[in-house]
Amino acid sequence: MANITPQMVKALRDKTLAPMGECKKALEENNGDMDAAVEYLRKKGAASAAKRAEREAKEGAIVARTSADNKTGIIVEINSETDFVAKNESFVDFTKTVGEAFISSNAKNLDELNQVEANGATIENHYKDILTKYGEKIEIRRGKKITTNGYIENYIHLGGKLAVLVEVSCDKLDDNSKLLLKDIAMQIAAMSPEFVDKSDVTQARLDKEKEIALEKAISEGKNPEIAQRIAEGKVSKVFEELCLNQQIFVKDNKKVVGDVVAEIGKQCGCDFKVLSFIRWMLGGTEE
Repeated sequence: MANITPQMVKALRDKTLAPMGECKKALEENNGDMDAAVEYLRKKGAASAAKRAEREAKEGAIVARTSADNKTGIIVEINSETDFVAKNESFVDFTKTVGEAFISSNAKNLDELNQVEANGATIENHYKDILTKYGEKIEIRRGKKITTNGYIENYIHLGGKLAVLVEVSCDKLDDNSKLLLKDIAMQIAAMSPEFVDKSDVTQARLDKEKEIALEKAISEGKNPEIAQRIAEGKVSKVFEELCLNQQIFVKDNKKVVGDVVAEIGKQCGCDFKVLSFIRWMLGGTEE
């Protein structure tokens, strides 16, 4: 058996960040072969991850990126079990590697992303490496890529616990228009709209909101006629609460977001519209 020196153990520790005892054992099991020891630790990390699969991983970060031309945007959620790991430098570096690989490659989904090479290894192998470093569940939970003929802006809030992508119809934005678009992305983060415009709300959704308001009013002791009027009023409130264009603009309560959209269109001389948005909260179920 090869003589396993402290220097060899430290070198493997520096390479993998696995515990010193695990590094020594890996080298002993592989007769001092550094590459084989790294692979040994990866496999052990994967096996350990399988045992941890039933545990919950609700901490972590959401990464959002746009391409240099703002024609492509990605959003990825990467989870850990504890905030301690989520804030660790190597975990943060891993999330950055995943985000950059997704935005810079042709990968359309997480399966394809796993095979993308970044910094000398595939994302799948980077993932195996991160598993060797921590004794808890880590997962790339979800990811999405969008492309446009217009322009995509991203916004990250709460230290990566909330992220937004917003797609607009025009790419001829001056600096001031870009700032206003960033404000709209912040609006989406803060006010959590479900639709871009009131025209997107289905009649079924309106009927459901009206039904909920009616039942609530009756349960509070309102007579049927007053309850019905309250329910009718709720329908108009639905647009203000759930529709981005109809929401009060958080930076100027004398405007709605639709006014800001029109302002950007006037500045850039195009038919400017918000086409879609994605708002993901850490641990959420949004798609």
